[in-house]
Amino acid sequence: MTARTTHGAGLPYVIAPDERTAEGLARLALEHPNIKFISLVAVDLGGNETDERIPIPHSTKEAAALLDGGVQTDGSSVVLPGIATLNNAKVDLFADREARWYVDYNEENIDEETGLPVGTVMIPAFLRHGHQWVDSRSVLKRAETVVSRRLMELLNEHPRVARALGIRPNQVERVLLTTATELEFWVRTPGSRVEVERLAVSQALQEQYWKPTKGPVRTGLERSLELLARYGLEPEMGHKEVGGVDARVSGSGTIDVMEQMEIDWRFSTALQAADNELLARTMIDRVFASLGLEVTFQAKPIEGVAGNGEHTHISMAVRLKDGRTVNLFSPPRMEQDFLSEIGWGAIMGLLKHWEAVGAFVTCSTDAFNRLKPGFEAPVCAVAAFGHNVGLPSRNRSVLAGLVRDLSNPLATRFEVRAPNPHTNSYLAIAAMYLAMLDGIEYALASGRSSKDLERECSKAAGEPAAYLRPERAYRSEADVFEHYTQEERDRLFGKPPATVHETLQNLAAYPERDRLFCRDGVFTPAIIESYSLAMRAKWRLELSQRIIPANAEIVRACRRLHGEDADALDEQRWEAIQALRLELMKDTLDRRSLFTRIREAIAAEDDAETSRLQLEMNQKMQELQARYREYARNLVDLAPAEIGTGVVEVHQLLPAGLTVSP
Repeated sequence: MTARTTHGAGLPYVIAPDERTAEGLARLALEHPNIKFISLVAVDLGGNETDERIPIPHSTKEAAALLDGGVQTDGSSVVLPGIATLNNAKVDLFADREARWYVDYNEENIDEETGLPVGTVMIPAFLRHGHQWVDSRSVLKRAETVVSRRLMELLNEHPRVARALGIRPNQVERVLLTTATELEFWVRTPGSRVEVERLAVSQALQEQYWKPTKGPVRTGLERSLELLARYGLEPEMGHKEVGGVDARVSGSGTIDVMEQMEIDWRFSTALQAADNELLARTMIDRVFASLGLEVTFQAKPIEGVAGNGEHTHISMAVRLKDGRTVNLFSPPRMEQDFLSEIGWGAIMGLLKHWEAVGAFVTCSTDAFNRLKPGFEAPVCAVAAFGHNVGLPSRNRSVLAGLVRDLSNPLATRFEVRAPNPHTNSYLAIAAMYLAMLDGIEYALASGRSSKDLERECSKAAGEPAAYLRPERAYRSEADVFEHYTQEERDRLFGKPPATVHETLQNLAAYPERDRLFCRDGVFTPAIIESYSLAMRAKWRLELSQRIIPANAEIVRACRRLHGEDADALDEQRWEAIQALRLELMKDTLDRRSLFTRIREAIAAEDDAETSRLQLEMNQKMQELQARYREYARNLVDLAPAEIGTGVVEVHQLLPAGLTVSP
């Protein structure tokens, strides 16, 4: 039997389930001599995947030893702080035989014997330290098992709810936690120069959204969709997003590109969806690189214009033995209710516990730069369901929106808008499902109807509630950025964290943290602590070694531009700019600059002070750039090219966390 692919004859791209064995691996090596290596792909708690090249075994015995015996590595090669320590660093990689295996081809390395690109079998894997599975994939796998098992128990415990959904629990073959992600990214020509203001104006005019792609961008989009299809992701759509400007021909005859794209693919099980996302990022980046274009998946590569989201769609269903699939979120009568009791419980659990869940979703300076009012990025823990049951709507200003199709109950799901392409989707999706399960348990135990649960979820701030917090509101069908002031949003929906320190403090202090996340060993206190240590270390290092140096370059670029013919207004504006420059960057004998004070707080591991000073720095950097633009625009005899690099123009996609406003 040959290793089958999802696309018939030719190079194998996906290994069939019954070939993910020692015998199948050895057979693959013999039948496809250009496939020379294996790589076990685990994902540590920092969201980093492992990659290595192991010569592919040519015998069943060698393959079995590799698949079953594990591959040794150590704590220095993976992010597991507090778990894999210097005096206990042994970590083993173990293949996941239930996941999709695929073959990655190196088009730059052609096998001399076959004339085909050299291939590597990429095998999703787990990390084991001692006797514990400690990686991100294992957390999500445990979450799938625990949530699915508990949902089956709940259907048996509450037959009224099951019957209303048309389910007989003894006829359920499998519980399905269905998940999908949308991937947004920026594409640019290396070295391209585009004014930030031009990008902002194009976005405001919606000149790029869903416009036709051209040239290498079109080619890259089409090739990406074709490649993802070969790997079984079943892409549904690729299109231009709201960010970017029209490509231009440069003086040298090349095309300058600065555009934002989105690619979507079909739902999968939760773990497979996270694996798909990892594969998609790699393949999209590789395709565009082959065309001479750079791709960034940063959450906010350019401040002042659209960031990159990775909206995550979450649902639950059961597959019956007769082949039918029933969506557990859809109500029995789509025209009368928004959601079933299970659906209402799920969203209530997510919203109630978002303060803790959010730490696994948004935990980098880059990610927090995206979550700001005015860019359709969710800031508040609030949901929208529609203005009425008969008219599905999409409110893009909320954390979670209900997506439903009156004619298709299987389509009912929640779109969670906070994740970004660098969110660790394994941990984030696991945390979301656990929070939803908590709400479902409440909803079914309460015996309340769908209408009763809707009323609780729709309560006003200050109204008592059996499950949700009485001081909060959880639903808004209005644009939360236009309808409420910031003070009102904070009061109604809770003040959101603004830095890595603040969100990790929320997680550490959350009273129900261990009960919620560590049930049945899905997370463990050690894993949560290791994740927190990793995110704090990354935050401190990026702040001191990337963000402050990048901001220093902006400060240096804000130079005096007026000459002797300037008037008093120009001089006054420059003096205010110079004062900000000195406050930010210049130490004196009797005063330390803001940059220095942040570095000192980091060195002292005073995270609360570091967080406070980071927010102060962000505010002053925005003020500096706004004042500098106002000053430069008033100088009549100044050429635009002299206004200063790094402030008015984008020369490169920015380092994570750098703030450049239009």
